[in-house]
Amino acid sequence: MLSEDLINELKRKMIHLTSIIIVLTYYYFGKQAILSLLTVYLILMLELEYFRIEWGKRLPFVHSLFRTKEADRLGGHVFFTIGSIIAISVFPENIASAAVLMTTFGDASAAIFGKAFGRTWIPGLKNRAIEGCAAEFIVDVIIGWIFLPGWIAILVMAGTATVVETLTNKMDDNLLIPLFSGFNGLLVFFILGYFRWN
Repeated sequence: MLSEDLINELKRKMIHLTSIIIVLTYYYFGKQAILSLLTVYLILMLELEYFRIEWGKRLPFVHSLFRTKEADRLGGHVFFTIGSIIAISVFPENIASAAVLMTTFGDASAAIFGKAFGRTWIPGLKNRAIEGCAAEFIVDVIIGWIFLPGWIAILVMAGTATVVETLTNKMDDNLLIPLFSGFNGLLVFFILGYFRWN
């Protein structure tokens, strides 16, 4: 039987499915379209966050999805949107798409698998199980395999996303993962000659 903690985690991670919409919109309608949509979405979310944080207003339906540490600070969805906008603006489409999906599905697999099957906890790290980290890395490798040329780029981006997710505590990993994994992927592209600035 699923614990209440795991059920709440599943509800939160279901929101991550919106990252598929981001990637599909980017693919079918182009960079400008998805950047415009994400910017409008970011503004709307910041307006809602203003009333939630500054005025203490409870948002119907979604209030229970916020973590305790997000009670008086921006929610992870805001940082994820900012990270997605920067990644899509700066990185090639395949790197940006992989980075966005690694942020959401890698994070979701680590949290869900870690809570459900975590038995081997990493010393010195709060709520980090080796099983969850392994699940995230495997999912990130699969995402990389779909979007990226060459195993070096795949392993570098997947490894970066997993390490950042595992070690980040004070900052928001929803912002850091798409930027750090995307940047490291771009470095590999340059080194191996997959990509050059025109």
